[in-house]
Order: sequence, then structure tokens, then C-alpha cells
Amino acid sequence: MRTDRIKAHFEEEAQNFDTIIKKLIPHYSEMVDVLVSVIPFPKEQVFSMIDLGCGTGTISKAIKDTFPNAKITCVDIAEKMLKIAEAKIGGNVKSIQADFNTFEFPENYNLAVSSLALHHLEDDEGKLAFYKKIHNSLIDEGIFINIDVVLGSNDAIQDVYMNKWKEFMRQNVSEEEIVNKWLPTYYAEDRPAQLVRHIDMLRECGFSCVDVIYKYFNYAVYMGKK
Repeated sequence: MRTDRIKAHFEEEAQNFDTIIKKLIPHYSEMVDVLVSVIPFPKEQVFSMIDLGCGTGTISKAIKDTFPNAKITCVDIAEKMLKIAEAKIGGNVKSIQADFNTFEFPENYNLAVSSLALHHLEDDEGKLAFYKKIHNSLIDEGIFINIDVVLGSNDAIQDVYMNKWKEFMRQNVSEEEIVNKWLPTYYAEDRPAQLVRHIDMLRECGFSCVDVIYKYFNYAVYMGKK
């Protein structure tokens, strides 16, 4: 199954994940900063948040550094990712190992975030269903913010996106690695959607104040408010 492949991939690469991200994802640190900057809470506020597909905990750590009283729940399919996230974030962190396809939110939250994870959901139907779960998990006025890879609105734009992505990767890894490892992994594991479809789906779920906060070719940060 594709989900088993994804889990095995992230278990295998957990220790090197932070280094890999910097080599493969353009302006990732900037996108993390953007996500944190649009969280509309006072710095000392106590609030609950869930990090969906937390990876090594980079997003949660950045939020915790700015909002020290945030109560964090991390969700990931890979146990090794969760262990690294717990150590990185420090403090009282709840961890849940789960597959998005079967995950049920255990409580309600002020904030839901995700980074480079929801594109693993199989299709738009699956993404819409998960967005509905996120919406239902938020308290009134709750916020959802996502960093993810997206598709272009047509083939010509998508070609530009892919060429720009490969151009960035060539600065950090060999052409052989791009062709034989990262592009095959992308086509085998990832199911990105057009950004305009994400915006439509969030609105369909009942999110208001839906906005694109940042975009660089095939990477975007977008959000909605319950």
C-alpha cells in the first residue's frame, strides 16, 4: 500500500529529515516564520494546538518558542519522527502515532497546523473529508494554517513549478539523486492539489477568512478561520 511506503520512507529518513528538507524545499524556514507570524494570539496566551504530520517537530518548536504556553499535540505516521519531535520541542507534548486516513481528533483545539503532510492524502475527496475533520476539531474562532506543496492550475504552469523546484534542488543535490530518488518519490507518494482547490475546499467546509499568506511557485502557506 502507498501508505505503508510513506510510513517506511519517513521512519527511514527521520534522523536526516531536517537536513533533507533544507536541500529539497525552497525557502522552508521562511514559510515556517510566515506560519508563526499569522497566529493571532497574544504571546503569553494559553491555547491548545495540534500539529498534523509534525515530522521532527520544526513547526511546533517554532510556535513554542514564540508562544511558550501553547499546549501541543503532535500527530505523525512515523514513530521515529515523533520521538525526535518530542526531544526537539521539550516540555509537555502529547504524541499520537496515526494515519490521516483513519485519524480521529481526540479533543478540540484553538489552532491546527500542518506542514508538507496533507498532500499525502490520496485525492481531493480525501482532502476535503480531512479538512472537515479539522474544521470540526477547532473551537469557534479557531485557526488552521498549512504549509504544503501544490499543483499549478494548468499544465504549462505546472511545468514551470517543476522546473523551478528542480533548479532549486540542483543547488544542493546531484542531478542523479534528483532523477533517481526525489522525483520518483514525489510521483509515487505525493498527491498534491491545485491551490485554488484547497481554497475552495476550505470554504466548502465552513472556514472563513480564507487566505494565501505566502506562495513560491509550487509551495504555499494558506489558512482559514472557523
